Amino acid sequence: METVQNKSMNAHCAGMEAGLADLLLNPDAVPVKVRVHVEQCEACSQELAELHATMALLDTWEAPEPNPYFLTRLEARMREEREAAPASWLERLRARLTYGPSLHVRPVAAMALTVVLLLGGGVYLGVSNWDQTTTPTPQAAVVHDLQTLDNNAQLLDQMEAMSTSPDNGGD
Repeated sequence: METVQNKSMNAHCAGMEAGLADLLLNPDAVPVKVRVHVEQCEACSQELAELHATMALLDTWEAPEPNPYFLTRLEARMREEREAAPASWLERLRARLTYGPSLHVRPVAAMALTVVLLLGGGVYLGVSNWDQTTTPTPQAAVVHDLQTLDNNAQLLDQMEAMSTSPDNGGD
């Protein structure tokens, strides 16, 4: 039965949470409506008491002193990192892929998939077989002989020399 009452009180006290924080930190700036509610509502007054206890405990807490050698060690490590040889591009890429955000991997994966599909399609279609030699079309024997005679300038020169020999020049 008590939980049913707390639930109905919590529904009524829903807007008072910010007012409790203001009442704790700056009581003079809190509206009268919030003060009256806290005085009348047992759950809110208990919550305010718990917040006061928490703040009092935090006021007694002291932060631990830092290690006196902390800055010295930090400066030494920074100096080592500055003096270290720069990482190779492969190490930087591996570190970026391993520790970086995964959003930059998507375009790279899309590009790799595109290349794989283009290469696979090219192989399938036989486009990548560029080293095929073309076979000449068969020609008639007469045409082949005439082309050989045209291309053989030495033979033609010899034949011309024979036709204009000094023996025939006397006639």
